[in-house]
Amino acid sequence: MIQRPAARLLAIALIAAPASANAAEAVADAPAAAESSSAAQIDGWLDANLPGVVRLYKELHQSPELSYEEEQTAARLAKEWRAAGLEVAAGVGGHGVVGLLENGDGPTLMLRCDMDALPVIEETGVPYASQVRTTDKRGAVVGVMHACGHDIHMANMTGVVRWAAANRDAWSGTLMVIAQPAEERGAGAKAMLADGLFARFPRPNYAVALHVAADYPAGKAGYLSGYSQANVDSVDITIKGRGGHGAYPHTTADPIVIAAKLVLDLQTIVSRELDPIEPAVVTVGSIHGGTKHNIIGDECKLQLTVRSYSPAVRKQIGEAIRRKALAAAQSAGAPEPEVDISEGTPSLYNDPNLTARVASAVGAAIGKENMEPSKPTMGGEDFSRYGIAGVPICMFKLGTIPQDRLDAYAEAGGPPPSLHSAKFYPDPEGSLSTGIRSMTAIVQELLPAQ
Repeated sequence: MIQRPAARLLAIALIAAPASANAAEAVADAPAAAESSSAAQIDGWLDANLPGVVRLYKELHQSPELSYEEEQTAARLAKEWRAAGLEVAAGVGGHGVVGLLENGDGPTLMLRCDMDALPVIEETGVPYASQVRTTDKRGAVVGVMHACGHDIHMANMTGVVRWAAANRDAWSGTLMVIAQPAEERGAGAKAMLADGLFARFPRPNYAVALHVAADYPAGKAGYLSGYSQANVDSVDITIKGRGGHGAYPHTTADPIVIAAKLVLDLQTIVSRELDPIEPAVVTVGSIHGGTKHNIIGDECKLQLTVRSYSPAVRKQIGEAIRRKALAAAQSAGAPEPEVDISEGTPSLYNDPNLTARVASAVGAAIGKENMEPSKPTMGGEDFSRYGIAGVPICMFKLGTIPQDRLDAYAEAGGPPPSLHSAKFYPDPEGSLSTGIRSMTAIVQELLPAQ
């Protein structure tokens, strides 16, 4: 099996407008002849094979599994990829699957999909809706649903694999496809890398992934150079006080009052301590303290989610949270609080050069007017870790909702159901047709025929 030396990740900086402009120019400059050739090449294959890919999507949608529990999903993908002719390894970083298709000389391209579903009871009403129920760690019965589109990701990847195996004359090099577990927990990429993903298997020259978008029309896609998704950190703070009777507050150090002060102080980190052009979010999502009306308790717990882009801002926010928590406690003469910052996913940085090539190839495949610049978000994605490991990466957005359905939501005065919603459901045919067209064009662009 091919092995290549590890590469160091160069220092990254927030990409400026010219790089995004380059990607836009690449789409605009995609030649009409390439567009026509690509469309002619894939049309016949999709006519014959898209129904099978859609059928696979529906079967995956009906049998979702939660993070760390993707055993049957991984087995199904391994079976599908082996049937297409790939060399497949399972059990990488948990339930991760790696497939290799070697096709002569050329670079190595890694394509990634993710497998895990969410603890959501589906409310879409589609005939193939998930009826799966399971018991969570608390002993509660929860639904399980592919509410983030990972079923589209997996079916799309399988379609690309089938196309690549059947059209070896259209590309040259090594196609490496991975099915990653535990993306929703921000842990799957880290686990696969720790299990030797880039040591046991060919180290890719490029890594590309798509992610469904709930607010893009089916048939369209979106791209963005530079930072596109955020660092995500979870912070747990325990304010320690001195409990007592609610009638005698002067004998206590009230942790709820300290926590209330801290909630307001935390909001000044973004508004008064960060450079105004640096995007960041500090949200207190949970606060729990006390047991009864007339009792001042001994502690109050807060849970925060913190979002940022640059590593420097990420560090600055963490230090500010600790400082403000300590200051709030000291102002009341209370003990030092506990502050636990759990790093989740690092920010996702799309390599500008790779993004320009991806945007150009996809624009040629689906129509330049359908490949649009997108906006950065404060969501998180652990696909970013492959970039931090030294491989140029690009993740682009795939539209999934028919335009008439988007129009109906707008007329009703509300947004479409978002990802993670019990009511989110993509259009399978439109989404997968566009996704396969896009990914096969990327394969041909990055692994050109010799």
